[in-house]
Amino acid sequence: MPDNLGKNDDLKKDIINYAACHGADLIGFANVERWPEYNEIPPDFWPTALWSMARTVIVMGMQMPLPIVDTTPSILHRETYDTCNRELDALAFGLTRYLNKKGHASIFFTRDGYGSIKNIIEKPFAAFSHTFAAKYAGLGTVSRSHNLLTPDFGSRVRLVSVFTAAEIEPDQVMEKDLCINCKMCAKCCPPGVLRAEVDQGGYYFKFDAIGCARWHEELTRRRAYPCGICTKVCPVGTDRELYQEKEMSK
Repeated sequence: MPDNLGKNDDLKKDIINYAACHGADLIGFANVERWPEYNEIPPDFWPTALWSMARTVIVMGMQMPLPIVDTTPSILHRETYDTCNRELDALAFGLTRYLNKKGHASIFFTRDGYGSIKNIIEKPFAAFSHTFAAKYAGLGTVSRSHNLLTPDFGSRVRLVSVFTAAEIEPDQVMEKDLCINCKMCAKCCPPGVLRAEVDQGGYYFKFDAIGCARWHEELTRRRAYPCGICTKVCPVGTDRELYQEKEMSK
């Protein structure tokens, strides 16, 4: 039987253990109140707008190995990207079923929420932002390239989310911005859709989502998607120490 949506430390430990045993490199928990608290996402895209029973969002991540990201655009990067996506969906689907069997109503939101590049060009919105969900779950901060930045992998990580009716203690949101304002993501962006500009508050980055989508449409025709240059050149992440690439990517 459900625990009347009471907070449950043992349940959180069970979920963390399940995720680790099934391949997750990162996991974090956010309560649904964080979306209105930060108010960075339009209300139509909050978890409770997508599923009224949602009380906690569980975000899980898998790394994209740095040397493979370094090869982008390449068949190796494309196949790794696709493999990571399949693994994430399987992980989230498995956790959803695991929680349902325990009496905690749950659903999962696939790692991509837009269906096709054509959809993004016509309407530049995904149904759910895993990036901001991961921020609210304490996994990292949002980079100038609009990717999640994590201490372990920089922006070389893919994400998926599970919504559950169980109320689980949320993780602490990361306060310190991991971005070092090197602006390499903007400087190296092939279609130039990231533009570093200056106002009274300092640097801010304009992002042309439709321009980015059109570039990926072209790469898809070349069978060389996804781009990934912004994740390739980002210097943040201890994965650079593992692969002895302490400075910039190649």
